[in-house]
Amino acid sequence: MRVDIWSDIACPWCYIGQSRFAKGMAEFEHADQVEVVWHSYQLDPTLPERFDGTEAEYLMQSKGLPKPQIDQMLGMVADAAAGEDLPIDFEAVVPANSLRAHYLLKTVARHGGDVDAAEHALFAAHFAHGEAISDDEVLVRIGTECGITAEQARAGLADETIADEVQADIATARSAGVSGVPFFVFGSKYAVSGAQPPELFLAALEKTWSELQPEKPAFITLDGAGGEACGPEGCD
Repeated sequence: MRVDIWSDIACPWCYIGQSRFAKGMAEFEHADQVEVVWHSYQLDPTLPERFDGTEAEYLMQSKGLPKPQIDQMLGMVADAAAGEDLPIDFEAVVPANSLRAHYLLKTVARHGGDVDAAEHALFAAHFAHGEAISDDEVLVRIGTECGITAEQARAGLADETIADEVQADIATARSAGVSGVPFFVFGSKYAVSGAQPPELFLAALEKTWSELQPEKPAFITLDGAGGEACGPEGCD
């Protein structure tokens, strides 16, 4: 069974959603038969490579919201993250364009690295460690921590085919009407939007799995009491 996930590294709910989805997967009996495919999405493609200011200042400028409202929103997100044991330091966050982070994720996937680990490492770098996710040195380091070489990471960051894959993901999301992330699609059939509780993800996994399994044939027996036959224990 396949699960497709659209996500943006600049999205704190995607950080939280990854954790909650992983908890749902941990309870799923057939987790070892689930293929998880991460897809790129950008909440703000116009964001410069590195914004000169804090996350609150960036949101005030880009959303046109007053600081008390921004502070309340960030506090709510931080509380939700703390409930998942995910540290978030919005004072340290460096607002940065996430495009090159998506290039790295595609590169890690192409070379057989651990994409789940790369997603988590990028989230942590952005939200907990105050690193710029547009910085190639940060990206190369994370790539090497997640199973690819520095040479592969650098090449991927400059590869036009990788850039095309990222844009194709974004275009697919747009054509499907995806307007927010995280966005999960189970078995190309059921969609779950947002950082839902683990039990909802588990329910989606179980429902999709049950519907994808072939039905066992139901035979109608036409004979009488049953003739002689052989079975695992021997023959009549």
